[in-house]
Amino acid sequence: MQTARRLFLALGLILGAATTARAERPEVTIDPGGVPPAALRAIASSVDSIARLAEDQDGGEAARLRRRAHDATLSALATQGYFVPVVTLSVGEDIGGETWDIAIEPGVRATVGQVDLRFEGRLAAEDQAARRAALTKAWSLPRDRLFINADWSKAKSDLLEAVGERDYYLARIASSRAQVDADTGKVSLEVVIDSGPRVRMGELVTLGLERVPEELIRRYVRYAPGDPYEREKLEDWQQALQTTAFFRGAFVSLVLDDAKDPQNEAEVPDAAPSVPAAVGASSTPEAASYATPATAMADQQEVTLPLRVRVSEAPPKRLSVSAGVDDDVGGRVEVLYRQNVVFGHPLTMEAGLGVDRKRQRAYLDFYLPPTAKGEKDSIGLLADHSDIQGLEVTRFALGATRLRVRPGAGDSRVEYETRFGVLAAHDQIKIDQGDSYSLPTITGTAEWLRRDVDSKYNPREGNLIAVGGGIGTTLDRGEPFTRATLRGQQWWPVGDRDVFTLRGEVGKLWSQSDALVPDDFGFRTGGARTIRGYKYLSIGRELDGAIVGAEALAVASAEYMHYFDEMFGVGVFVDAGDAAESFGDMRMNLGYGLGARVRTPAGPLFLDLAYGQRTSKLRIHFSLGLAF
Repeated sequence: MQTARRLFLALGLILGAATTARAERPEVTIDPGGVPPAALRAIASSVDSIARLAEDQDGGEAARLRRRAHDATLSALATQGYFVPVVTLSVGEDIGGETWDIAIEPGVRATVGQVDLRFEGRLAAEDQAARRAALTKAWSLPRDRLFINADWSKAKSDLLEAVGERDYYLARIASSRAQVDADTGKVSLEVVIDSGPRVRMGELVTLGLERVPEELIRRYVRYAPGDPYEREKLEDWQQALQTTAFFRGAFVSLVLDDAKDPQNEAEVPDAAPSVPAAVGASSTPEAASYATPATAMADQQEVTLPLRVRVSEAPPKRLSVSAGVDDDVGGRVEVLYRQNVVFGHPLTMEAGLGVDRKRQRAYLDFYLPPTAKGEKDSIGLLADHSDIQGLEVTRFALGATRLRVRPGAGDSRVEYETRFGVLAAHDQIKIDQGDSYSLPTITGTAEWLRRDVDSKYNPREGNLIAVGGGIGTTLDRGEPFTRATLRGQQWWPVGDRDVFTLRGEVGKLWSQSDALVPDDFGFRTGGARTIRGYKYLSIGRELDGAIVGAEALAVASAEYMHYFDEMFGVGVFVDAGDAAESFGDMRMNLGYGLGARVRTPAGPLFLDLAYGQRTSKLRIHFSLGLAF
């Protein structure tokens, strides 16, 4: 029994000693000695990662960790151009445990001295002198610039990328070196680029096609075998293929026979200069040699490589159902069937059916693959019936549309959208207390839109402007009609979350005094997103107990939205406008109120309580959609 107590006592002493020996995380204080914030952040990050290790080490590891912290400080300073610093790490104690006081005397910060850029391979030929001169001029780390490791790495990467952007697909960094003179603080740079042979594009090889015909690939990847290699072309072709509905992914590259494509392999990192920890180090040798499958081609002046397009096809068929509800039409349901590749041709077919209380429609659309310019053409059939504010319209139509969306120049967030359409329609129109008549027409429309917002679906800052126009004629009486519209909206951020927005729209229709025009060419307004406080499309020209399209439209709105967090908020608004026979005949319909706002991935959800001043009535406006 006494022996057992002694064993337990000995074990307790051992565990206690081990616990006591377990080191606490030291408190670190850094005297930067004048180094800039970027260098201080690099030092703090490196030392902090080592200090955290002290929590998991016993006391015997403390000295090793201090040495590591000292060396990490030197290495962090070297990445910022300080190659001859004096770093002192003093160890102390306070009530919280061990402390590390790191004092830095950074010394002279290195700058770039001599720069030696050399080129090997086909790029070294006499006829490439102009390109070599342009590459040398574009070098981004010139003489007398501060030498920072990140800038050194980026300069080499940019140079290699510039060489490889055309002709030299197999370009590589043959060697590179940064040599530091500690006495003068100058760094001599040397980079050797081996361009390899000039590369031309050979035959087209496609992989991954199952249902989609190869003609779709050739629609975008247009070149003649023997054309010089250009990286931009490959990137454009790849982007064009990825934007179609036929592929989930696409990759375009050149291949070296049966070898692996070097651009698919992980790059070998170009080694950063290593600086001896001892003060007074005089040089930092650096060299990196790249092995490549093109070694056997190194002595050739020109090669032709096959162009490979690897794709992953999108699902061929999809059926979706959506359901929603809003204050204008109540509940609604829509069914959509989508199919890629129709009868062996690269077409996308969409067939849909939508039903709500005021409108029922069925449609069949065929979408052609986007053109090389990004233009999306479609042709479709439509059967549509609506009964809104005493105007009942049954339409059968055949139409075609061309849509193009393109980004602004450079890194601009601006987006431009153009849409052209032509439509042949037969409308059967019935006015509540008036006539019924048929209206066959053919119309052409166009719209140009410029969008400059921080978020397409939940903007807080930016603007949108759209200009539209249309022209048409009745087919039975030959009566022409035209229309023009202008709409815009501006968003201003207020504080961290709030938003103030203004929007407006004007439109004008021109036709003969007794001419009949399609319902979608006239103007009606009222309801959510137009003039709140009034029924849906209840503002327009009154005719035999119905509201029909008017010749002129003007709508304006101002709204302030306050958000409590990133999702929920409230808004106050004022809407005004009218649709009448002319701008001079207008009487402003004023609506104002407040509502709840909820940000969702598909855009904001609105629930508004609005008062219509002309009707002296309160109305609730809301919209909610759910797709599954």
